[in-house]
Amino acid sequence: MQIPPAISRAQNEEKDPIKAVMAISTGTVEVHPEQPYGTRKPLFWWLLTSRRWTSPLPLNAYVIEHRDGLFLFDTGQDRASVIDPSYFPGGFTGFLYGRLARFHIGEDETLTAQLTATGYSPQDVDTTILSHLHEDHIGGLRELKGSRLVVNAAEWRELSKPLPELRGFLRRHIQVLGLHWDPIELPPTQDRTLVPFDHSLDLSGDGSLILLPTPGHTAGSMSLLVRRETRSPLLLVGDLTYGADILEGRRVPGVGNRRKLMETSDKVLALRRGMPDLVVLPAHDPNASRRLLES
Repeated sequence: MQIPPAISRAQNEEKDPIKAVMAISTGTVEVHPEQPYGTRKPLFWWLLTSRRWTSPLPLNAYVIEHRDGLFLFDTGQDRASVIDPSYFPGGFTGFLYGRLARFHIGEDETLTAQLTATGYSPQDVDTTILSHLHEDHIGGLRELKGSRLVVNAAEWRELSKPLPELRGFLRRHIQVLGLHWDPIELPPTQDRTLVPFDHSLDLSGDGSLILLPTPGHTAGSMSLLVRRETRSPLLLVGDLTYGADILEGRRVPGVGNRRKLMETSDKVLALRRGMPDLVVLPAHDPNASRRLLES
């Protein structure tokens, strides 16, 4: 059943460059508890031996109405992944993908259907930002052939390293003919309001949409700071954490570089101390839509 998008609108649309922020979901996913809550066990050990699964978690993406165009943060999971047996690699690599996650995506939960529920279509999306290039964030790419696709250059370079599929990067679903990729660098910043972050990119040119490097889950993971004039600022963090409460407890996911995840999590917590009303919105947090509505 399609869940209506959660929409947080500006209180004064003439004053605020951010007209609205919407949370949409392209279905749900079940993962092993070691993934969201972390573990000291080696990844392949818990991936192969864990018998427990979480309750279904959302596959969130975020739509941002900006005065200069429509922005999309992440694209969810492709429904083809649950109906096309050839979607994933074969052999041991494909077996690992099956052990990693169990997806549930209905016909009305594709990116196109979810955008339609907000009053838009994929053709309306001017810029798409990828927090990182794992399968449940790149699923709608084929529907976005008219959009500028922004990815951290550090993340893009991961595709050229050995065994990308075994490391979570499905290249044939990323490097698709007709897509307009824009790998970007995040330069040093002098913006003191972003401390402790010392690199950032002002994507919108007006300070309302700021990309921040948040490595750990992947080498090139990045987050989007949405600064609004009339409502609380938002930080869209992808898979840096699976829940704002988990982040507050300084627990890091079980997938990624634990040391970098901890360093980045501490930076986000420090940023939040400087912005007390900052609302952190992860990709798989069941409470993200509610917090967006309350922000």
